[in-house]
Amino acid sequence: MSGLYEYIKMAVQNIRANKGRSFLTMLGIIIGIASVIAIVSIGEGTKSQMNSEIDGIGGGQIYISVSNDAMTESEYITADDVQAIRDLDTVEGVSTSQSYDGETVTGKGNFSIMLTGEGPDAKMINNSEMKYGSYFGETEIEEGRNVCVISDADAKRLFGTDDVVGMSLDITCYDSSKTFRIIGVTTQKENGTFVSYTYDGMPVTVNVPYSSMDDLVGATDEFYSLTVQGDKLLNSQTVADQVVHLLEKRHQSAGDDYFQVQNFQDVLQSMNEMLNMVTAFISFVAGISLLVGGIGVMNIMLVSVTERTREIGIRKSLGAKTSSIMFQFLAEAAILTVMGGMLGIVLGIVAAYGICNIMSGSMGMDIAPGISLTVIIAATLFSCAVGIFFGIYPAKKAAKLSPIEALRRN
Repeated sequence: MSGLYEYIKMAVQNIRANKGRSFLTMLGIIIGIASVIAIVSIGEGTKSQMNSEIDGIGGGQIYISVSNDAMTESEYITADDVQAIRDLDTVEGVSTSQSYDGETVTGKGNFSIMLTGEGPDAKMINNSEMKYGSYFGETEIEEGRNVCVISDADAKRLFGTDDVVGMSLDITCYDSSKTFRIIGVTTQKENGTFVSYTYDGMPVTVNVPYSSMDDLVGATDEFYSLTVQGDKLLNSQTVADQVVHLLEKRHQSAGDDYFQVQNFQDVLQSMNEMLNMVTAFISFVAGISLLVGGIGVMNIMLVSVTERTREIGIRKSLGAKTSSIMFQFLAEAAILTVMGGMLGIVLGIVAAYGICNIMSGSMGMDIAPGISLTVIIAATLFSCAVGIFFGIYPAKKAAKLSPIEALRRN
């Protein structure tokens, strides 16, 4: 133990005697470790924020559509099917969505619109936040009321103000016209990563009860797709299986694959996997600097062996063992890389917080770096491994020097 302490003491003395050279040697390690930690932390923080926001918007949602075979057989989802699905204990809400192109005229001019017929739980499924009024629900759908909901951005485009509850829209679609009364105005949630933007040429979205579209576009109470909000505490695949089983039972189509499922969690998992791959690739590229830093350590240790040849000869002539000389230089290489690794960890954490703060301010969201203890430990162990690996050759070269030959050099 005392021998190890002496090796470390001698290594530290030599590093302190060559501060500038030692710092430049560590610089590659510092940059490599800092880059990897910063990139991984930012990637994890971004992924966590993305998952949180998307889960809040569509967590537990399942998209179910009928296949081409089902359409051929006219096996569409009916309004009774929707109600049966809503009655399942594992289901919190169901909404249909049928969209048609149309147009409307206001005092602000002519506008193209996307008329969307929705089901009784549209507000829940769309995760809508009301600014004025309220969303339509089961009563409006059962009675087929001519009411609609629009966003505050679209309201300003149509009327120049977003306080438009009670106003009317004359909508023309397929040469038929109908007047809808605005009962609600939604607003975009602030500080979101995924937000929707509007521009002048973009169609205005008008959401109405699907039952009020019957005589306007010839729609029926049959749907080719619907969105199910399952219990977020349950596995969404379990909920999807129950819904499909119910539909197959009602349509007597078990085994025909009439109903296709797109699980929201599967989409989210695919996005996470893609983000992980991007983070891993960038981290790998940043980690190349660790290799460069390791080569720098080996180079400077070879220089150190050359400079201290006489010292090595004196020590060996006084009885120092080959292993002692080797451990002395290995300790110096390891300390250089460990110090570089520690500084790199601190710099990486600081950089991660700094970059996340800049991203949060510029993108209007709150991103906190995902500092991982595992990554920090791995970075520390890796920096030690780099020091030992790239220090072995110089240490062996020093240890193999003949005392007589070493004393002759100067």
